[in-house]
Order: sequence, then C-alpha cells, then structure tokens
Amino acid sequence: MADFDLAFPATSRYSERSRRDVDLAAADPFAELKESLPSDPGPITRDLPLIEAIRRQQVKASTRSLEARLLGGERTMKRRDVAVKAGISLHSARKLWRALGFPNHGDDDVAFTRRDLEALATIVDSVRSERLTEETAISITRSVGQMTDRMAVWQIEALVEDMVQNQGMSDFEARRTMVELLPDLIEPIEKLLVYSWRRNLNAAIQRLGARTPEAPSVADDDDAPLPLARAVGFADLVSYTSLSRRMNERTLAQLVQRFENKSAEIISVGGGRLVKTIGDEVLFVAETPQAGAQIGLTLAQELNADEALPDARVSVVWGRVLSRLGDIYGPTVNLAARLTSLAEPGQILTDALTASSLKDDPRFVLTQLESTSVRGFGDIEPYDMKLGEGGSLVVD
Repeated sequence: MADFDLAFPATSRYSERSRRDVDLAAADPFAELKESLPSDPGPITRDLPLIEAIRRQQVKASTRSLEARLLGGERTMKRRDVAVKAGISLHSARKLWRALGFPNHGDDDVAFTRRDLEALATIVDSVRSERLTEETAISITRSVGQMTDRMAVWQIEALVEDMVQNQGMSDFEARRTMVELLPDLIEPIEKLLVYSWRRNLNAAIQRLGARTPEAPSVADDDDAPLPLARAVGFADLVSYTSLSRRMNERTLAQLVQRFENKSAEIISVGGGRLVKTIGDEVLFVAETPQAGAQIGLTLAQELNADEALPDARVSVVWGRVLSRLGDIYGPTVNLAARLTSLAEPGQILTDALTASSLKDDPRFVLTQLESTSVRGFGDIEPYDMKLGEGGSLVVD
C-alpha cells in the first residue's frame, strides 16, 4: 500500500526525434522499404525472390506502424524509468504489469511508451486517492488484462479464419494480411468494446441484490454463508474427447465454435449469463430457478437437434454461490457438475430443492429418479426434467 501512496509527476513528452519517427511511419509505412531497395537489384537468389523480400518488408513496415498506433508511439522508456515517473517502486509496477499479463522485461529493455506511463499512473492515482485499495486495484487490473487478452486473441483468430475459409488464403498468408487490415478495424472495435462494457456493467448493477417474485429464498440473507442465490446450469457434449481425436483442426474448431455460439445465444435469450466455456462444456447462471430451467431445457433441445453436434447432457440447480474473478464457486456449482456427469445423453437433471420450486409450474415436468450416491454430497434424489406447457425459449 505504501508504494502506491507516493506522489507521481506529470507524464513526460516524447523526444522530438521519436515524434518525427512516429509521424513518418504513419504517413508512409513503406518509407524504409523504398530507401532499402537498390535501384538495380541485380540477380536474386532462388530461395528469396524479390517479390517475397518486398512482401516481408511491407509486413514489417505495417507492423511497426500498427505498433506505434496501438501503443501511442515508439518504445522510449525502460521499466525503471516508468516506475520512477509514476512515483512507485519497481516492485509495485511489476505487480501491476503482471496483473495485466505483460511479459517480464529486463532493466535494459526499452519496452514502454508514454501511454504505458499514463495507464500506470491512472491505477496508482485510484489507490493514492483511496478510491481503491491496492489489493482491489490489482484484482481489477487483472480482470482487464485477462479479459482483453482473450478478446484480442479471439478477434485475431476470427479474422484469420475468415480469410482462410472465405478467401482461400493459407494460414500464414492470412496472418500476414491481417496486419494490413487491422488499422481500419481498431476504432470500431474499440468503440464496441467500451459500449459493451458499459452495458454489461449496468446489467451487473441491476442484478445487485435483485430478487424477483419467482425466486425463492434458499436461506436467510443475513445468515447465508454464500451471498448470491442463483440457478446454476451446466451443459456438456457427450463423447467430445473421443470425437476430438478423430477430427482435424478445422473441423474441431467449427464444432467448438458452433457449440459455444448456440449456447451463448440461448443463455442470452433466456436472460442468463454465460460464466465460461471449457471446451465441451458451458457454465451459466440465471436469476431464478424458472429461468435456469428454461435455459437448460432449451439448450438440451437445440443442441440435441443439431446434427452437426453430439448429444448434450444438462443440469440445473438452484442455490447460493460465491462470485469472484468473473467465475462462480460453491457447493451449488459442484452439485450441478456432478448431476451433469450422471445425466444420460439428451437428459436434464436437477435436485430435490430445485424440483420443489418448479413443481407447480406447468412449464416443467419433473420425475423423481432413484436415490444415488454423489461424491461430496452423499445420497441425493435427482429429478428428470422435461418441457411442459408453453414449450422452450424462442430463439430466432
């Protein structure tokens, strides 16, 4: 905490030389290429034709220009320079950079820009002004680092896959071409990111402490060991492991993407939240047992009807959970996972507590099954759940 309480000076400017270099790269990213090519290239070796040499130079120039734009300029500072200017110890700066997922640079590496200093100063100021504790600042920083890292990789792979499938490029050529396409996409993606974050932050705020008439209490709020009452659901694909061994890379990617896209859409339509996907499995939460049950039943129906996907097993359990690091924890989550493993292909299982909260709702048909021993829970009474009146969720 002490390191973050130190004052820090105003951000320094680029050197005039660095600024000129950035402006030159932005104006003409191939300036270096033009200067490096001889007026008379002479004989070219068979291993490296001139056109390929030019192409590589173009990619390098585009990459440098793109980096200057994304990082806000050239790298001009070492890690100790940034820490000193931010008014914190190098140890504290490294903790924040690790939270963001940055690689560990050495003392002599010129790896940072003015924008890195501004970002570090912003985090430090939040702690110094006591809006955040150091621990909370690091946790929030880690959330940003992990989510944006996954998002960036996802977006790059989506662009590459599009060029490979729809434009007939090789994977290598698609990745080189993507560097030249990205500059036109940065601004719209950035706007979409901020818009989506604000909308999702608002949705999370609206869920704080919300309880609808449909949602039964599972324990007194003041005495409950876990704070949030939620419907927790799992869906996983049957025989995914054996199937994945027989598939090539592209076919497997298409299967996983189809499963994730369809699951995410159904969960969203049902008013739930997709917590995470793990290969052949999705974990979701909903505000009420009724909403969770509808999502689970629709997932089973839609996934099992899709000939491109193997059958799915689903479970839904109503109970209390702990929400941390964008994930959920607790016995309710564990029970839902156990019930999923017990379900037959195409089946949806729930427990006695959830079944009791759904028994008077004509949308659901519940059938008690034989008592079974579940690791960590002893003997439980699973219930088979099927669609009743009204059918499943309508997915356009």
